[in-house]
Amino acid sequence: MSFYIGHEAPKLWRRICAETTIEINLLAENWKYILGGLIFQYIHGLGARGVHYLHRPGPTLQDAGYFLLPELGSDNAYISETVFTTIFLSFILWTFHPFIFKTKKIYTVLIWCRVLAFLVACQFLRMITFYSTQLPGPNYHCREGSKLATLPRPDSVLEVLLLNFPRGLLYGCGDLIFSSHMIFSLVFVRTYQKYGTRRFIKQCAWIAVIAQSFLIVASRKHYTVDVVVAWYTVNLVVFFVDKKLPELPDRSSAASLLPVSKDSKTKEENHKLLNGNTDPEDWRPRTQINGMIMEDGSAVHVEAAVNGVYRQ
Repeated sequence: MSFYIGHEAPKLWRRICAETTIEINLLAENWKYILGGLIFQYIHGLGARGVHYLHRPGPTLQDAGYFLLPELGSDNAYISETVFTTIFLSFILWTFHPFIFKTKKIYTVLIWCRVLAFLVACQFLRMITFYSTQLPGPNYHCREGSKLATLPRPDSVLEVLLLNFPRGLLYGCGDLIFSSHMIFSLVFVRTYQKYGTRRFIKQCAWIAVIAQSFLIVASRKHYTVDVVVAWYTVNLVVFFVDKKLPELPDRSSAASLLPVSKDSKTKEENHKLLNGNTDPEDWRPRTQINGMIMEDGSAVHVEAAVNGVYRQ
């Protein structure tokens, strides 16, 4: 075992370095999209913080899900957050797997450009809806009698801009329709459904999202309408935005993204590392049809993005 690790370690390091070179080049081309998406995450948090100042606690609205699902109680509300955190962290780890594993179908920078585009579109619609009408929050800390249900007027603009992180985000009220947890979960699962390769993981991911939908209602974090609206809004938004975005380039175009090197042998080795192959006879393109990764790896001619770079 020790001999195997010692033999493979240099190869793994070369693969990481080669992948990093590619991702840096892609980041230089697409940093504006990444930065814009991250900035909007802050804007979305700012909007959620702002609506909390407008929130007025009141009687919990009549809800079909509350009749059907027993209340978990404040002591068990963490179950819903645990499922969400598992989905969230698992997806992040998957997007960075090309740096480590040989079987690579995506570029990390390009997949996050796509994911952030989905998130921004959904979160923009969400901000419009929860500012249109403020509903009394059903969560335990948003009900009448709770000190966290309302926020006093801020003493300064800085108090609003800092979002009281992370407490202000964890104990927000008023940002209900539609569920932010469902936005992230559905965007992540749909993205893996299209670009992931493990059918079993895809099935488990959809089961986890469905379970989370029920848990959100059972933990009284949202009304049932917040979850229902999220299901069809996020799926429709992702469907239409995805049609407008250029398709991700195939991994077989990795050689065109490598820096020019006088050492052709080194460049060939880097191509093998990036393509997930170590033997020349196994050096074959990793293809996809309409953005769908083929489970059996069968080769079909597809049109790659111009120069293999994600552009709008």
